[in-house]
Amino acid sequence: MAQIDGIKNKLDPGKPLDKNIYELDSEELKSVPSTPGSLKDSLEALRKDHDYLLEGGVFSEELIQTWIDYKTANEIDEIALRPHPHEFHLYYDS
Repeated sequence: MAQIDGIKNKLDPGKPLDKNIYELDSEELKSVPSTPGSLKDSLEALRKDHDYLLEGGVFSEELIQTWIDYKTANEIDEIALRPHPHEFHLYYDS
């Protein structure tokens, strides 16, 4: 659906990046487009922009909202309530 939306709206995917991103300095790295860095960021992006998924009746508003709510409650919130294994290492390992 995203690809069809891009074609329909004549979105430019940008030029290919023929550089190793791990070797770029911080100034060059700022100009490199990126995707969301976490599930929480991804769901927020989906919440803000999902009209393209509604076209053609493939997905409904209710389905998208249910998916966002489910992932938030069962993954993001569940993980946020528990200590990360690294926290155990920092505070409880000898």
